[in-house]
Amino acid sequence: MSLASWFRWNEPPNRISQRNPTEMVVETLMMELSWQIKQAEKQQRERENEYRKIKTGVDYGWLISYPKQSYDISPGERLQLEDMCTKIHPSYCGPVILRFRQLVAEYEPEVQEVSRLFRSVLQEAAEKIKEEEEAKKLARQWNTKNKTSLSLTTFKSRSRISPFMSDIKTISEDVERGTQPTRRVWSMPEFRNAK
Repeated sequence: MSLASWFRWNEPPNRISQRNPTEMVVETLMMELSWQIKQAEKQQRERENEYRKIKTGVDYGWLISYPKQSYDISPGERLQLEDMCTKIHPSYCGPVILRFRQLVAEYEPEVQEVSRLFRSVLQEAAEKIKEEEEAKKLARQWNTKNKTSLSLTTFKSRSRISPFMSDIKTISEDVERGTQPTRRVWSMPEFRNAK
């Protein structure tokens, strides 16, 4: 028997599995949902205990044992929420969690309402992502239009008219001489045939 088998030197090092960012987002968001469901369930139990204590005047809370988690969302709803989570970009995962926590703290929902609140946060984030993508698309289109129009303006600016030629009459010359300008279109310079 060799010592290498005892120390496992010949085995390849374990690599961390390379997971898809979308899978990580789905897993993170669904873990947040389950944690918020547990917290809402805990708060609901505490409210019920307080109500019972006020109603009966006796605290029997130390006798009661609660299951770890009694409420769970249906498999169909879980699949729908996971599908909605796949549409969330990884850079939005943190802001979605923060928004969800903010709404849970603000509304203090019942256990059954937590998943609906989570769904509304996901829809809000998906709409925001869609709006930003459309804005980026419009910006790209605008930039390509500006590039083509800039090329046309550079082409137009290359062909210039020399203002010091004596054949071209300008408005300032007419004013300086005190003569009446000839009738012409003011936006176009007047060209004369050189004889």
